[in-house]
Amino acid sequence: MENPRWVRRPEGSNWGDFGPDDNLGRLNLLTPEKVREGVAEVVEGVTHCLSLPLDLPGGTALNPNRFPPVLRPNRRAGEVNYNFEMERINPGHTDVLCDDLAVLHLQYSTQWDSLAHAGSMFDADGDGVAEPVFYNGFRAAEHVVGPAGLDDAGMQTLHGASTSSAGPLGIDHMARKAVQGRAVLIDLHAHLGGERTLVGFGALAEIMAADDVVVEPGDIVCLHTGFAEKVLSMRGNPDPDVLHGFGAVLNGRDPELLRWITESGLAALVADNYAVEAFPAPAAPGPNAVLPLHEHCLFKLGVHLGELWRLTPLAGHLRASGRSRFLLTAPPLNLPGAVGSPVTPVATL
Repeated sequence: MENPRWVRRPEGSNWGDFGPDDNLGRLNLLTPEKVREGVAEVVEGVTHCLSLPLDLPGGTALNPNRFPPVLRPNRRAGEVNYNFEMERINPGHTDVLCDDLAVLHLQYSTQWDSLAHAGSMFDADGDGVAEPVFYNGFRAAEHVVGPAGLDDAGMQTLHGASTSSAGPLGIDHMARKAVQGRAVLIDLHAHLGGERTLVGFGALAEIMAADDVVVEPGDIVCLHTGFAEKVLSMRGNPDPDVLHGFGAVLNGRDPELLRWITESGLAALVADNYAVEAFPAPAAPGPNAVLPLHEHCLFKLGVHLGELWRLTPLAGHLRASGRSRFLLTAPPLNLPGAVGSPVTPVATL
């Protein structure tokens, strides 16, 4: 398939199927009709917030590379801009103002992964040499600015360090798509409990059949494992031994599971656990990806992944109502160039 960025595409990918410059992937399936299907699921007028507090899980036990948010006041007229009496700079005024700032690791808590989060070494240009490539043949741009530190307002700045720009695959494209549509919840926890369980297509299909769950093209699939609720119960002091051994995780090495993700036409895949799939994946002969489901979804198919969503209260409501579908509204931050984003998803039933 002729494309200005690549002459060959990975086996099993949909590169180019949505156009040579597509940067939305399967979100293209969130059509007005899918939005109307989602709206049709609203019969109770009940809403659920699906986000953990963004300072959870707490610490760095789950991922040593991601840190909790830093929240602090900014400055006004050289002073701390919190409980700031405006009469200090405008005599006779009665206003008292507060402004603050946050330093965020964008994938620390409830999040979306952009399509720039995971690529692969692949010979897209056919020259016999594999290069870092992302969905639809895009490559991440890299800019160099100076040593990392904090400026006098407390904002984290980078000096002399390499910082990335996801460019055409940045999370801002997902934000402008205004992610909304019909979602389907698969309740793994109701059937498998909290034991660490590697879930392949066979187990997933059995659970879906038992609960009469049907996934159609353009649906956003949400997997409930109970992991986020376990994180919440630890109150910001997570026990890594407990969490790394808790709950169901998808087996990214299962070819039947990956085939189902392809053939189902799901628009995005969400879980309440860390990474959606087992991390690291089960051992297999190399070369291979440490996160094969990420590679399949983000790199090959353009399927965005959501992690650490709080799904337990929603799952309980749906099961009590004999339902599995709902309207999901979940745009990320419109932050140009970002690889991922915090999200505050809302389920409406």
